[in-house]
Amino acid sequence: MKGKVWLVGAGPGDRGLLTVKGKAVLEQAQAVLCDHLVGDGIRSWIPPQAEVIDAGKQAGTHTLPQEDINRLLLEKAQRGLRVVRLKGGDPFLFGRGGEELELLRQHGIPFEIVPGVSSAIAAPAYAGIPVTHRQTSSSLHIVTGHRQADPSPGLDFPTLATLCRQGTTIVFLMGMASLPEICRGLLAAGVPENLPAAIIQNGTTARQKTMVSTVSRLPEHAREQGFSTPAVWLVGDVCSYGERFSWVEALPLHRMRIWITRPKNRASALSDPLERLGAQVLELPSIQTQAIFPNPPLEAAIHSLADTHWIAWTSPTGVDLFFDALLQAGRDGRALSHLRFGVIGPATRDTLSKRGFLADVIPSRFYAEDLGYALARAMQPGERLLLPRAKEGSPLLTQILEQAGISFCEVPLYETLCPSSRPSALLPGDLAVFTSVSTVKGFVQLLQGEEFRHILAVCIGEQTAAEARRQGFPVQVAAKPTIESLIETIAAIAAGRKEGNDAGI
Repeated sequence: MKGKVWLVGAGPGDRGLLTVKGKAVLEQAQAVLCDHLVGDGIRSWIPPQAEVIDAGKQAGTHTLPQEDINRLLLEKAQRGLRVVRLKGGDPFLFGRGGEELELLRQHGIPFEIVPGVSSAIAAPAYAGIPVTHRQTSSSLHIVTGHRQADPSPGLDFPTLATLCRQGTTIVFLMGMASLPEICRGLLAAGVPENLPAAIIQNGTTARQKTMVSTVSRLPEHAREQGFSTPAVWLVGDVCSYGERFSWVEALPLHRMRIWITRPKNRASALSDPLERLGAQVLELPSIQTQAIFPNPPLEAAIHSLADTHWIAWTSPTGVDLFFDALLQAGRDGRALSHLRFGVIGPATRDTLSKRGFLADVIPSRFYAEDLGYALARAMQPGERLLLPRAKEGSPLLTQILEQAGISFCEVPLYETLCPSSRPSALLPGDLAVFTSVSTVKGFVQLLQGEEFRHILAVCIGEQTAAEARRQGFPVQVAAKPTIESLIETIAAIAAGRKEGNDAGI
C-alpha cells in the first residue's frame, strides 16, 4: 500500500496564516518532516501520535541534508503513511519543494502541494509596508540573497538598480548575511543613497521587530540594533509607509509568549483573544481528561435520579460527560425535570445552558469551597445531592457538605492525565497560564529539569497559585477566577513590562 506526501506551506510564523487546507492535512498526518522556521503554534496542531522529524535548515546548519529529506519522504510514503513535509512560508518559493518531488515522482508516489503565505508578502504587511502601492510601486521582485554552494549573492546589480529607479519593490529573502554586500552593490550600480529600506525580523510573530532606514544606512543600523536571522529585508519607496501603517508592534500583548495549559478542547477560549491582542500563544495541554469507562457508580446514579433533588458540577467537562452518559443510558432531559442544579462558575453554567438547563446556584466566588457553602444554604433538609466530577476533585467541597449535614453521592466521571510529549524549551520572560492545580503539576512534569523562576505563572485562583509557588514560579493571581479576568491580568502585566516594571521577569 502506497502512502501519500503533502508539501504544506506553514506560512511565516503566525499560526493564523496557515491555510485552512494546510491545517486539515496536518491534523491527519502520520509522519511530519518539519522545518526549523515552523512556529510552535502550528506544531501544536500536529497529532500527538504522529512521528515528527526535525528537518530544519538554518544558515550554515542543516539538521538533515536535502538528499536525506527526499529519501525519508519516499520511505515513509512507501510504508503507506500520510506524510506531511511542513515548510516555512511557501514550499515553491525558495523552498526546494520541486527538488523534493522529483524522487517521489520517479517512484510513483502520489503527492499534493498546499501553498503557504510567503514571508516576502506577509512580513512587510505585518510591518505596515505594502509591497505594491498605486502611487509608489507597481511591481515586485523577490530575490534570494543566498546561492547554493556560493556564499556571495551573485546578483545582477545593474538590473536591480534600474528596477529600483523605476519604482519596483525588491524583497530579499535569506539575505541577512550578505546584506552589506548587496547594499554596496546596489549603491555602486546607481541606487539613490536615500532610497527607503526596511528590515523585519521574526515577521508575523510576537517577537517581530522592524526598522525603516535607507539603502546607504541599512547595514549600519541593522548592526547597531542587533538585527539577525530570520529576517526579511526590502528596498523601495513603499518602505516609508511602515512608519505610518505599523500595527502589529502596537498591539498590547506584542512580544509576549504565553503558554496555555488547558485541555486542548478548551484552550481556544484563552488562546483566541490573546492572539488577537498580539501575543504568541503556545498551546501545551498539560492535562488530558479521560472519561472513566465502564462506570457502574455513574450508571447507578442515573437510574436513581428519581430519588435525587440536586446535581452540582465543578467543570464544563463534567457537564458534558454526564449528559453523554445520560443519553447512553437511554434517557434524556426529561429525567432531570424535577431537579435543581448548582455550578461552580460561568463556564460551567454556560455549558449547562447549552444542554437546555439553567443553573439555580452559582457562588459569588468560583471556588470549590464557595460552591459547597452556596449549596448548603440553598438545599432543604432531607434533600439529596448528586456530585459528578473529576476523580481527584477538591476535598474542600465534600468537607463542607459533610459539615453542613448534606446527603450527597459523589461519582467520579473522569481522570486527569499528564501528556507524555515534551514541548519546545521555555524562554525567560514567558508566561504560563494555569487554570487548575492539575495543569501546574502536568506542566512541571512535562518540563522536568527546567528552571521556572524566570517564567511568570498567571493563575486563576489561590489554590492553583499555591501549587505554582511550590514549584518555584513567581505568581500573579487573577482578580477573579474567570477567563476574562485572566486576560485582563495578562494585559496589565504586558503594560507593566512596556513601562519597564516587569520585576526582572
